[in-house]
Amino acid sequence: LFEKVANRIIASNKLDAFELQALSNIVWAFATADAPHAKLFEKVANHIAGHEHLNRFDPQALSNIVWAYATANVPHSKLFKKVADAAIRSKGEFISQHVANLLWSYATMGIVDKQLFATCVSTAAKLFDSYTDQGLTNIAWAYAVADVD
Repeated sequence: LFEKVANRIIASNKLDAFELQALSNIVWAFATADAPHAKLFEKVANHIAGHEHLNRFDPQALSNIVWAYATANVPHSKLFKKVADAAIRSKGEFISQHVANLLWSYATMGIVDKQLFATCVSTAAKLFDSYTDQGLTNIAWAYAVADVD
């Protein structure tokens, strides 16, 4: 099933017809099912990174996208840069899980966007009481791995 879905999306020249949230959900589903598809991930990443800005992505979509790429171990520097810039702009809309997943994803991929990590310090602090134990662990681990304060 996943192969058929991937092949159909890859063959399509109409990624603009997909809602951006749907693209986020697609790569999240592939990563969650441990069914990464390199050509699909590349096509979706290029499409998303090709947008001038990602204002139409909500924080969950942003964190899900980078989580999917990190979980599938698929690097795409332009995508991660675009998501970091969008996350910085929308930091006030994030909940604790979004912050934890976002930072974990960047650290997992070895991407240290100092501005993103610096911005997330105050956001993470404001949400401190709402983190799960795993969320706190992921954030501490991300900052340790990224070697930022």
